[in-house]
Amino acid sequence: ITNNHVVEGADEVEVTLYDDSTYDAEIVGRDAKTDIAVLRIEPNGKSLTEVEWGNSDQMRVGDWVLAVGNPFGLGGTVTAGIVSARQRDIQAGPYDDFIQTDASINRGNSGGPMFNINGKVIGINTAIFSPTGGSVGIGFAVPSNLAQSVVDQLVEYGGTKRGWLGVRIQEVTEDIAESLDMKETKGALISDVTEEGPADEAGIKTGDIVLSFDGKDVSNMRQLPRIVAETDVGKTVDVVIQRQGENIKKKVKLGQLEKAEEEGLLDNMLAESKEDKIISEEIESLGIELANLNDQLREEYQINDRLQGVLITDVDPDSYAAQRGVREGGVLTEVNQTPVRNIKDVRHIVSVAEDSGRPSVLLLIRTSNSVRFVGVRLNTETDDE
Repeated sequence: ITNNHVVEGADEVEVTLYDDSTYDAEIVGRDAKTDIAVLRIEPNGKSLTEVEWGNSDQMRVGDWVLAVGNPFGLGGTVTAGIVSARQRDIQAGPYDDFIQTDASINRGNSGGPMFNINGKVIGINTAIFSPTGGSVGIGFAVPSNLAQSVVDQLVEYGGTKRGWLGVRIQEVTEDIAESLDMKETKGALISDVTEEGPADEAGIKTGDIVLSFDGKDVSNMRQLPRIVAETDVGKTVDVVIQRQGENIKKKVKLGQLEKAEEEGLLDNMLAESKEDKIISEEIESLGIELANLNDQLREEYQINDRLQGVLITDVDPDSYAAQRGVREGGVLTEVNQTPVRNIKDVRHIVSVAEDSGRPSVLLLIRTSNSVRFVGVRLNTETDDE
């Protein structure tokens, strides 16, 4: 077992053992999303002893670990340290869940095992954070509980078979939680649902918040992709969502992520937008200007004919909306989880929110490369805090 980045693009792969004997290796399978690859060699009668997997979930911050590798090509090397942190997201892939350690990990350590003090593998050394290129005491390993399931699939299928829910999600921020009158800031907010995907067929909708999946709590957005990916394809699971303040249970039969990718079901719904001068109206309390969609605007901004909403034509740079990343060219499709077809719809929903004393509203905005909810306070000036 090694890292995908170690063998990716290689014409030939060789494995050298502790006694310097070298063997040609076959790449059984590799997975770029978790940076794991599996190799096979024929040891020609040599007796090899495999190491055992350990339970990475049992590792605690402060536990001792040993990292084995081949730093700078020097040969087999062991370094010691502790678990510095768990569940690190270093933006390396969609399923980041790294163990962080201060055991020395340098170039050449990639793909080596990380052991607990009982001699069981609890991680695969994968990456370092270093401004100099050498170890500064911040290394990362793929946890064994994530790696083991990937390795099993690579051995059995030559690739991965991950569960697929068919949704885009985003973090539930304090602004969004406030807009939805949520008591706690938790869960994964669904910003888009793939048409005829598993979630769509189960009745899950844009704006729903996933609170649990297959009996596992979803306390934050990052947890959901990993839980879904590790669930068997074709399995029917219970998904608890919050909709309009009410908890609802849905049964979803999972699809396969790799198949969905091959069929292009993960593509964006909007192409890149273009700048043009158009007639628009300002919504002062939001700090944005809007224009009703028509055939001309759809053509100019390359907006899908099926997409309904209102085009954002300008954003006050001093507004709360601008501070939250709202930009010209996006399509506003919902306000407070209510679909909008024209500017009149937007004005009505915002007016109702103002009259009821709500401090903010929740906008659903589609851009050329994202679909996300944005909680916007009902004023045009940001606070200087």
